[in-house]
Amino acid sequence: MYQLINTSLEGCYEILPTVFTDHRGSNIKPFHIDTFKKLGIEYSFGEDFVAKSVKGVIRGFHFQNPPHAQAKLVYCVNGSIMDIALDIRKGSPTYGKYQAFNLSGSKNNMLFIPEGFAHGYLTLEDNTIALYKMSSVYNPESEGGIRWDSIGVDWGIADPIISVKDRNYAPFYEFESKFVYK
Repeated sequence: MYQLINTSLEGCYEILPTVFTDHRGSNIKPFHIDTFKKLGIEYSFGEDFVAKSVKGVIRGFHFQNPPHAQAKLVYCVNGSIMDIALDIRKGSPTYGKYQAFNLSGSKNNMLFIPEGFAHGYLTLEDNTIALYKMSSVYNPESEGGIRWDSIGVDWGIADPIISVKDRNYAPFYEFESKFVYK
């Protein structure tokens, strides 16, 4: 059983899976294709990606342009992240809007981010491990990004750890989206 929680961004959902616990620990099934289909999330995921980070790392904002656009299912296996989904679909009522989510290994919640969104997060603890399922295989020519500090997110950190590539993305006000709201 999964609980699907609507967000302020159409098509983006927080998901709470059932956690089975006993005296040995717990079991969690972050993904079950038939259950996700019943929830209306009908994606075939093409690859998984695991990111291990120290506290204070910002990753993002990343996306893949059409025709290799990606939906993502993000799950924090260990530690915690402040996860941000940013709507970049031209014509969307929430274009340029974002929502923050606190994902953690202790809460076991997940975030489903559909195509047409940029994604980024801040790690809140050392030894944070995030697992992403992506609906298409990474294509370097389709890779896109938006500068992490250009949409007004209060990251709550003075000196984040950021890759050179993420620092060099264009800011949102210079961004020209290839996504169209349907």
